[in-house]
Amino acid sequence: MNRPTIWISRRLSDATLDRASRDYDVILNDADTPGTADEIVAMSNRVDGMIPCHSEHFTADVVSRLDPRLKIVANHSVGVDHCDLPALRARGIAVTNTPDVLSDATAELAMMLMLCAARRAVTGDRIVRTGTWTSWSPSFLVGKQVSGARVGIVGMGRVGQAFARKARGFDMDVHYFNRQRLSPEAETGATYHETLDSLLSVSDFLSLHCPATPETDGMMNAERLARLPDGSVLVNTARGALVDEAALLGALESGRMLAAGLDCFREEPGGNPAFAAQENIVMMPHVGSATVRTRDAMGFRALDNLDAFFRGDRPRDLL
Repeated sequence: MNRPTIWISRRLSDATLDRASRDYDVILNDADTPGTADEIVAMSNRVDGMIPCHSEHFTADVVSRLDPRLKIVANHSVGVDHCDLPALRARGIAVTNTPDVLSDATAELAMMLMLCAARRAVTGDRIVRTGTWTSWSPSFLVGKQVSGARVGIVGMGRVGQAFARKARGFDMDVHYFNRQRLSPEAETGATYHETLDSLLSVSDFLSLHCPATPETDGMMNAERLARLPDGSVLVNTARGALVDEAALLGALESGRMLAAGLDCFREEPGGNPAFAAQENIVMMPHVGSATVRTRDAMGFRALDNLDAFFRGDRPRDLL
């Protein structure tokens, strides 16, 4: 029996590629650059399945041109806003993602960004690195204390809950807004807010962990940022589309907000050049899941979904 042929759109972890090559005939984009629309379409008549990343976009136009040979898109990501799910389903193409396995790594990065933003890490690093640290005083580089502060979490899914567990390690008072209230066991003492606006008013720190949808696009606009307490800190490790970047820049430049920690931007790669001059913005290049353990786990989860599909079983993470 012929083995299925799959296309892997980016260079994944060595462990993932080793396992994939053991079980499949693999076509690898070894150039490790994002697959274009035409490349995705051209590859679809050569393979039975694909493992793309969020950098490959399955728009309605792309999906309409896919070859019938392609049967499954097993994403190497949790978010699937790069996929037109209705269009893929209409073509009978299965779509999966990789939930669960990157929650802790992403929550770790959110915690890092929160701490670095609060304690002015960008400025501190610069003055030590450039040799301009020449004095000390009690008022020198004073930041905002995290321990015991109120933290608001928007989106209490897997990553949001992982972040909440880590925030409790700093004795933070955890509040959250979610489409549905969690069970008491899952809440573990967190305070639920029925509206986002209610949450904002008690969020000394605000961390975003919800998907990008038409409803959440630009939800952190000037009006909502103004509802945060003075001296607040915003952290975004979810999707850049959630934040009105001009409004955030205005709130930071005015001094009403203290700082921000960002791992995602509206334009990726590249980010927002207007943020570069702001030392109260800590930035990372969308690397929330970038640990060896997590990248192995993501690759294996995508392969698990492919294995189940080609056995004739329902993939665990079928969307």
